[in-house]
Amino acid sequence: MELQLTILENGFTIHRLPPNQTVPNQVYKSPFYSISKTEDELSIVCTSTTQLNSEKSETSWSCIRIAGSLDFSLTGILAKISAILAEAEISIFAISTFDTDYILVKSERLSSAREALLAYGYTFTP
Repeated sequence: MELQLTILENGFTIHRLPPNQTVPNQVYKSPFYSISKTEDELSIVCTSTTQLNSEKSETSWSCIRIAGSLDFSLTGILAKISAILAEAEISIFAISTFDTDYILVKSERLSSAREALLAYGYTFTP
């Protein structure tokens, strides 16, 4: 199965907030966001233009999307991509949704990530 990858246009920030904090309304205006809550934290990924008052944040992330919908019976897709990027010494922040996976890499490493994935036969759509 040949997987196509797409680079999302926006820059992203990963925020950490206290677990009891309400999700700020401006998050829902972001064209892409992901919210995860545990008993220890509330993590929000959104476009960097979305301003949040978070206790910690990591800026300057870019996002690679696996194009199309992935069936739940498929295995190892995220593991293979993360192994390729780990071999290239590129850290990732992964997000999985019902349909597909998103891999965030620091923006200054995006070109290197793209090159590493191309070398393993992945293709990128415009």
